[in-house]
Amino acid sequence: MEKAAGISSTGSTSPMDAALEEAAAAGARGEVPIGAVIVHRGNIIARAGNRTRENNDVTAHAEILVIRQASEVLQSERLPECDLHVTLEPCAMCAAAISFARIRRLYYGAPDPKGGGVDHGPRFYTQPTCHHAPEIYAGFSEARAQKLLRDFFRDKR
Repeated sequence: MEKAAGISSTGSTSPMDAALEEAAAAGARGEVPIGAVIVHRGNIIARAGNRTRENNDVTAHAEILVIRQASEVLQSERLPECDLHVTLEPCAMCAAAISFARIRRLYYGAPDPKGGGVDHGPRFYTQPTCHHAPEIYAGFSEARAQKLLRDFFRDKR
């Protein structure tokens, strides 16, 4: 496989395992435990967890941060050969960013009936104003992603 600076092979770790690692790290920092990775040609080229509190930035969701990193690595605002793996169904803001970046495939872990924007809520990709919809695959490591979130919020109460 071709490797460039900043690109690491997925190796034996699945992309969703890497996203779950990022989610756990976010939770350890006091952030809502959501993690994301972007894969390009079989390599993880970007990985991030939520940093909204750390950065005092409501847009610092894992998906936004990982898209920014991948865009830097590939030197392009469009990522049509990339797949995004995220632990929770993206919100409407992140769904829009995924569309604008032209991400090829979206894999997510747990559904988010309250705040999701893909299969719940506004269902961003079904709107006539949506110019690009990725292929969507839900339920990857769903139980592990839900457990991270459930434990995090239980400990906060």
